[in-house]
Amino acid sequence: MRSEDHLPGAPGEVALLVHRFLVDYARNPVNMLVLVLVPVVFVIVAAGSMADAAKLLGGAGGPAVETATAGWAAGFLAGIAMFFQISAARAADRRLVSAGLPPARLVAARLGTGLVLGVLVAATALLALAARTGIDDPGRAIAGTLMFAVIYLAIGALVGALIRNPVNGTVLILFVWILDVFFGPAVGSPDRIETRWFPTHFVTLWMVDIPSRHGGRIGDLGWALVWMFSALIISTAVITTTVGVSRGSRRRSPAASGPAQFSAGLRMGLRDYRRNPVLWVLLVVVPIVFIVLAKAMTASESGVFSLVEGGRTVMQVFWLPDVHAGTMTPIAISSLAALAGLFVGLDARAGDRRLTLAGFPFPLLLAVRVSMIGIAAGLVTVSSLMITATVFDARQWGVYGGGNLLMAVTYGLLGFCLGPIFGRVGGVFIAFLVPFLDIGIGQSPMLRPEPATWAHGLPGYGAMRVLLDGGLTARFDAVGPLLGALAWVLALSALAGWLFHRAPATPVRPRLGM
Repeated sequence: MRSEDHLPGAPGEVALLVHRFLVDYARNPVNMLVLVLVPVVFVIVAAGSMADAAKLLGGAGGPAVETATAGWAAGFLAGIAMFFQISAARAADRRLVSAGLPPARLVAARLGTGLVLGVLVAATALLALAARTGIDDPGRAIAGTLMFAVIYLAIGALVGALIRNPVNGTVLILFVWILDVFFGPAVGSPDRIETRWFPTHFVTLWMVDIPSRHGGRIGDLGWALVWMFSALIISTAVITTTVGVSRGSRRRSPAASGPAQFSAGLRMGLRDYRRNPVLWVLLVVVPIVFIVLAKAMTASESGVFSLVEGGRTVMQVFWLPDVHAGTMTPIAISSLAALAGLFVGLDARAGDRRLTLAGFPFPLLLAVRVSMIGIAAGLVTVSSLMITATVFDARQWGVYGGGNLLMAVTYGLLGFCLGPIFGRVGGVFIAFLVPFLDIGIGQSPMLRPEPATWAHGLPGYGAMRVLLDGGLTARFDAVGPLLGALAWVLALSALAGWLFHRAPATPVRPRLGM
């Protein structure tokens, strides 16, 4: 074989691999739908609310935030898409390398595929921005959005190369994205020293034309480009060194009888949790970011909330730094629970198929998976409430905690239902989008005294009213919302059971006479 065959500069081979990877990605129509849906919804629906939230956190607000939403949407989508490009294709990539494909070409093809996807999501986000508000400076908006996408492609690739567990990987990317967006220079103050190290700090400042005055001679654009190219170089090196590295997996046999089978299935799921130290770190770190930093960065002003006292709707005034942390808790809980529920269903599908074929009864298998969702919801709720208790004093802790647990169960079941419908990649996007729009935008008392009319029919409405009643009033008056939230739990449980029965975990019965 000629030495030049090992060089990474075989454009025909790399282009062919990029084409194959894109075709594989496009085979699932949900992936392509999400690439359009998420930027459109995020930019058109959420931009105004994000601008309002920025004012509460001391940021610029207004057009600057609305322009930045295009970059935020493109960055998040690009990062998650690239994560699954790298993590989900490990086995196939190892086979390609074993067959003689130079690792550098494979890395170039994976990054090239990510760049094409990044351009697509950036174009969609920019079109949505142009339709909503128009673009005052197209050059900055286009270049800034593309830089967001490229930086998050690198983050997604880096996480995909280092972390095998999809829950950990997606939550870690979400964690970086939350830090970057909600505490960055557009939503928070552009002058904080600690935020200058965030991945898109200088990209955001340059994109929305807010001079930082701390860019030095190289300037905001120069530092943005340094971030972009450095991230690409580091991620490329990490992917190259991890290609072909594999770990053996062990198969477990189910137990022999009913209660023992249920107990064994539950132990296997809990063992995965116990052996996952990254999960435990994320259960603490993510609530800290959502809750503690939100309190620290809230503007010192009052807000009006609509509550029920003694059966009557009243408007009460609260000092926002005292209550903001309590309203952020359900956002952290719903996001983590939705992702946990999504991967409880998806990751166990192959094992469930083997267990069913081995005689594990379907009702017991479903009970195991639902119990795992309940345990995950409990872990998410307890970890978040422990953080909340340090910065927020609920009037009725039992009601407040119960409302948050109800929120976790609701979104855990919803996440479980998303997997069979949308698949792994699309499910992650929807699991991020629904709680963000529902809890973060529609139900948030920080943005409006009462929930938006369209938000009354969403899964989080009842649980949110219950936990607000427990957190901010002295007596329980949320019987109606509680019944509505329980109805959502029952409906999602029924849907989860139906989808689980239709999933590939259920064996196909052989037809007679063949």
